[in-house]
Amino acid sequence: MKNTEHKKAVKTSDAVEILDRQMGEGPKIRRLLEEARINAAVAQLIYTARTEAGLTQDALAKLVGTKQPVIARLEDADYEGHSLNMLQRIEIRFKPATNAA
Repeated sequence: MKNTEHKKAVKTSDAVEILDRQMGEGPKIRRLLEEARINAAVAQLIYTARTEAGLTQDALAKLVGTKQPVIARLEDADYEGHSLNMLQRIEIRFKPATNAA
């Protein structure tokens, strides 16, 4: 029987480290985690911009020519169908106008 040394894992509350321990650190896992991080960041950016502008989901939807459920999906961190076209339409509404001097 081979004598193997077992390292006791140090407790952590770091979510990424916990996932690494459970699923490994392979390229596929890293890609999936990065996609999830990007989806969450996009959702948060849309939500923050909308609320700072004092808009409801319905009001933003009307401004960009869509319906409220579309905005709700975009603000959902688990949503994976972010359309570049829709994101550009939203971005245009929140960009400050440049003044020609």
